[in-house]
Amino acid sequence: MARILVVDDDEGVRRFLVEALETADHHVSAAANGEDALTAARKRGFDVVFTDLKMPGMGGQALLARLREDHPDVEVIVLTAHGDVSTAVACMRAGAFDFLEKPVGSLDQLRALAARAADHRTLCLTAERASRDEPGEERLTYGAPAMAPVVEAIARVARTEATVLLRGESGTGKEVVAREIHRRSRRAGKPFVAVNASLLASDLALSELFGHEKGAFTGAASRRRGRIELAEGGTFFLDEVGELEPKTQAKLLRVLQERTFERVGGTQTLHADVRWIAATNRDLHAMIRGGTFREDLYHRLAVFPVELPPLRARREDVEGLATRLLAQVGAELGRPRLTLAAEAHARLRAASWPGNIRELRNTLERAAILSDGDRIEAPALRFDHAGPAVAEVPAAETLAAMEERAIRAALDASGGNRKEAAASLGIAVRTLYDKLRRLGVD
Repeated sequence: MARILVVDDDEGVRRFLVEALETADHHVSAAANGEDALTAARKRGFDVVFTDLKMPGMGGQALLARLREDHPDVEVIVLTAHGDVSTAVACMRAGAFDFLEKPVGSLDQLRALAARAADHRTLCLTAERASRDEPGEERLTYGAPAMAPVVEAIARVARTEATVLLRGESGTGKEVVAREIHRRSRRAGKPFVAVNASLLASDLALSELFGHEKGAFTGAASRRRGRIELAEGGTFFLDEVGELEPKTQAKLLRVLQERTFERVGGTQTLHADVRWIAATNRDLHAMIRGGTFREDLYHRLAVFPVELPPLRARREDVEGLATRLLAQVGAELGRPRLTLAAEAHARLRAASWPGNIRELRNTLERAAILSDGDRIEAPALRFDHAGPAVAEVPAAETLAAMEERAIRAALDASGGNRKEAAASLGIAVRTLYDKLRRLGVD
């Protein structure tokens, strides 16, 4: 299913193409000329545009040039008479996806071409999102009763388009839940784009979310699509929404209300066809009372709130989570055969985990570094939190200090480039962000 725009000044041809594509379950709009087509494209994003070459006013070639400039990810198919094939070929050199000769004799050919163009656009957007370091699917629970209400809530809300607010302590797996909602939704075949609001510098937040036009500010050398635009047709996950600056809150409220936005420095209004999921570990009601979070934005986000339990309330999940997380750690360290001894599993189940799943992963990573072999024994588990295990391992603070020094040294060596620093440390970029936040390193 794709969003298609048909542009032709011949009403009969236009109606024929619209009906033929609608019967293939596409969402189809129509325009009688190039000017109307550009207006339609500004109001709503399209996956594919079919355009006639010869039309009064703005013709197909001029429309193609404008679409390539204003909507570079849209696939354009040129409709041409038999004698204009050479012009159609020139259009392909200018960026058209393909051309189709008129009169269109085969509906199957028309529909197949539309499907190929839509698939090509999806592949291009997927490649662009992949460059944003999108992680893979993870399992929600390993049988903990405390997770049963969460699993039921996800099953109910995933089938809808309702906006979801995930609440819970830091490190409880809110992004994993958001991805599961997306996977079970009607938008599963479309993008899932995640943004952590706490990592958005206030002066760059609007550009990151909404994109910007060339010359919008110093350093904006070219147009850049924002994360909302990259999530077109899919799910947009905004983590730690309580960290948003007031100006960004106001802009986000408008998108949620009107489903439209503009890039920074631009006047073109874009349609935000996304499903919204937000998450927070903060008390938004207290923030509303304190005047730091907008009440109207809260009610837009909290259509369907879901509370995630802390790890200490779901001890039945600890063993399964530890096994999965250790496999990830082993892959990053080049030690894929890492395992936990039975005593180590027992010690993990007994811990209090104030840092939840994130703390569990960090504990496993430290243990892997301290262990010479592939089997991790209980003494290698060194905890950050206050509890029975801390007194047994007084070197934990020293290890944390060593870790912080290593991270600072890597950042200094890379000139502050976090991707390069993560590579030099042998960890994922996401892991580095988590460590920076936990250690309070700017």
